[in-house]
Amino acid sequence: MTLSRHKSDLQKLDFTITANGDCALDIRFSAEPSEELSRYIIGLRQYIQKQGPNDLIDLIPAYQCLTIRFDPLVHESECLTQSLQTQIQKFLESPSKLDRDSSIIQIPVCYEEGFAPDMHTLSTHTGLTPKQIVLLHTATCYLVHMLGFSPGFLYLGGLDPRLHCPRKKKPRLRIPVGAVGIGGSQTGIYPQATAGGWQIIGQTPVRLFRPSSNSPFIAEPLDIIKFYSIDKLEFEAIAYREQCRSAIDSSL
Repeated sequence: MTLSRHKSDLQKLDFTITANGDCALDIRFSAEPSEELSRYIIGLRQYIQKQGPNDLIDLIPAYQCLTIRFDPLVHESECLTQSLQTQIQKFLESPSKLDRDSSIIQIPVCYEEGFAPDMHTLSTHTGLTPKQIVLLHTATCYLVHMLGFSPGFLYLGGLDPRLHCPRKKKPRLRIPVGAVGIGGSQTGIYPQATAGGWQIIGQTPVRLFRPSSNSPFIAEPLDIIKFYSIDKLEFEAIAYREQCRSAIDSSL
């Protein structure tokens, strides 16, 4: 059920506030996903965190949406919707500057045989050689739009259209930690071993998710990811260092 609808005169963005179950609200924008929209959503999240309403459980940004999780014993849905309307309007009238600058994070990827089981599939689909695929994949700076579907999974924007490729018709039951894949118009990295349907073209030895760390994720929304190519020996050396670091984190 749509609870509210408003049009922004400042950003020319249409949005709706809708119920998401009995303990969450979605502020959903009609604009197409873009860097500008992601900056707007992250800015709005920061503004609500500072200005209230208070006692919210979480604010979760996505491509076109900011989800507000709340305790229904503390906040009544319709009252919270009205309060959010007020906060959004204030934000539109005077958008606040983000507290943090975007970080540029370089991530090593081994694209060699044994780490890239779908490189041939991508090569056949695109008509590019594996070498050309690696050059294109590492030439781009990717924007982190959001995190999900598993902890630390980065949804990245900016994939070269020449590398677009449909997801697999039958997903794999297990994709290894650090697998780098392409799914449709997106590229991303699997932070945990999980099932998945993206075309795997490489693997990074770097851990994207460290649950015992004060900063568990390697990146946050609006950070920039840059891939660079490494060989198998470099992969093994970095993987060993990552294992040592994880052991130290676990012992603290």
